[in-house]
Amino acid sequence: MSIRPHEVYPSIPSPCFVLEENLLLNNLRLLQRVQQEAGIEIICALKGFSFYHEFPLVRKYLAGATASSLHEARLAFEEMQVKCHVYSPAYLEKEFEELASYTSHLSFNSFNQYQQFYQRAAQKGISCGIRINPEYAEVETDMYNPCVPGSRLGIRRSDIGEFLPEGIKGLHSHTLCENDSYVLERTLAVIDEKFGDLLPQVKWLNLGGGHLITRADYHVEHLIQVLTSFKAKYPHLAIILEPGSAVGWQTGFLKSKVLDIVHSAGIDVAILDVSFAAHMPDTLEMPYKPRIRFADSEPVAGKPTYRFGGMTCLAGDYYGDYSFEEPLQIGDEIILEDMIHYTMVKTTTFNGVNLPSIGKLDSNQNFILFKNFGYESFKDRL
Repeated sequence: MSIRPHEVYPSIPSPCFVLEENLLLNNLRLLQRVQQEAGIEIICALKGFSFYHEFPLVRKYLAGATASSLHEARLAFEEMQVKCHVYSPAYLEKEFEELASYTSHLSFNSFNQYQQFYQRAAQKGISCGIRINPEYAEVETDMYNPCVPGSRLGIRRSDIGEFLPEGIKGLHSHTLCENDSYVLERTLAVIDEKFGDLLPQVKWLNLGGGHLITRADYHVEHLIQVLTSFKAKYPHLAIILEPGSAVGWQTGFLKSKVLDIVHSAGIDVAILDVSFAAHMPDTLEMPYKPRIRFADSEPVAGKPTYRFGGMTCLAGDYYGDYSFEEPLQIGDEIILEDMIHYTMVKTTTFNGVNLPSIGKLDSNQNFILFKNFGYESFKDRL
């Protein structure tokens, strides 16, 4: 099947992030089911999914939102109309009063932070917790592992005494990264072993993000079993999950097009109107290989095969190789799948490249354009 601009989404500008509302609804309904059957709260982590145009829809299905900065908390407050659960490695003195006005629950990363901000948070009726480091994680990439030796994230059990500080109502653990329910089960066993004596002292346990509940091979029934079993042991605890990826997982794409095809040392390189470094940094940082619609994700002998390059001057701004049924041509449309979670929130204007537009295909498959970008978006960041 050849790929031509008019064959897929001719009405959508290129480049453009496009959320598919029906796919988002599928995710939200599944997450709502877990909430209801496990008797827990699932809140949307803005660091992974900040598509605020859909926050009113998200609010119908999930219990709220979680933020890691003043701007995220304000966005959730204004667009989802909820006060946030908030965690940050360190809070800024000049921002704290405003941040507190958008906050319902707040976790401290250290006892220093607790001593600096607890009284003000408590006076505003905020439920305060501390982030713990169980020193156990099944995360392959160190960049995403909060339990590496010397981690700055969370307090180890050996650094906490027999009793929690005054006013601490919750514990917050975040050690997962796109993990399944079996990793959560093993993590909970470690938390129970190391921190079980402290759990009767608190009212809530936040198990953070990294729960990839909406992935096709995720064992949802096992997750519900794990959570209900833990709640049976600690019935007084409110259990909170705060996935970001799971909300936006496979809910949309990045439309792009081929600007040029360069032949180099026997390799055909298709240069796109997007940048892997600026618009899809996780493909280089995680790293992972994005799927491209109508393409084989690995080279196939005998098929036209291309390496895809971005439009910045960075030598490493490329990813590949992919095979197609027919040769590509300049102007062909390329659909990079699963580009809504994390990708959008990490875009930059490096090299002055323009940001992709943002839009959605609504439940009736009508395209709605939310936003275009231009020179001011580049200049305002400098």
